[in-house]
Amino acid sequence: MSQSSPRPELTPQLCFSTTALRDFLRLSRASIDDSITQNLNALITPSRAGFDPRSTSTRQSRPVGKQQIDPRSCQTFKENVLFQSWQARSDVLNYCASVATSPDPDDPESVIREIESLHERERVVDERLDPYSGRFFPREARTESLAALIRNERGVETIVRARTWNLIGERCGTSGESSEDALSRWRRSQDAQR
Repeated sequence: MSQSSPRPELTPQLCFSTTALRDFLRLSRASIDDSITQNLNALITPSRAGFDPRSTSTRQSRPVGKQQIDPRSCQTFKENVLFQSWQARSDVLNYCASVATSPDPDDPESVIREIESLHERERVVDERLDPYSGRFFPREARTESLAALIRNERGVETIVRARTWNLIGERCGTSGESSEDALSRWRRSQDAQR
C-alpha cells in the first residue's frame, strides 16, 4: 500500500517558496491520487484458491482490472492512506491561504513597490502624445501571488479528489457520499479519538 508523503513543517517560507509548495503537492498527489488504480489493485487478494487451468479456457465476463475490492480493505485504505494524504494537503493549503491574507512585513519588494508607486504619482503624462503612457502596472505583492497560487491549487485539488473518489466508488462500491462528506466524517472521527 502506498504511503502519503509526509507533511512539511508549516512555515511562511514554505508558502513563499512556490517551488517547495508545488513539489509537496505534486509528490503527494502522484503517490496517492495519480496512481489510485495501482493502489486499488494492490488491495485485491491475488488468489484465494489455487490456480485453475480451466480458467484460461473460458472468457471471463468481468475484466480483471475492474474487480470489486473487499470493503474492509477499501475502508482501511481510505482511512489510513487516502484521507491522511488529503488532510495533509488541506492543512498546507489552508495554512498558506492564511499566510497569503496576513500582512507580510518581510516582503523584500515592498520598498521597491512603494518607490515605484511614488514615482508614478509624481510623473506628468501628456496622454495626447502617448495615450498608453498613463497606464501603470504596479508589481504584485508576494502575498497576492501566493493567494492566486493557492486558489489555483485548490481548484486542482477539487478535480483530483473528484477523479480519485469516482474511481474508489467504482472499485469499492462506496455509497453516494461525496468525497468532502466522507473526509469530514473521517476528520470528526479523528477528532473524537484525540
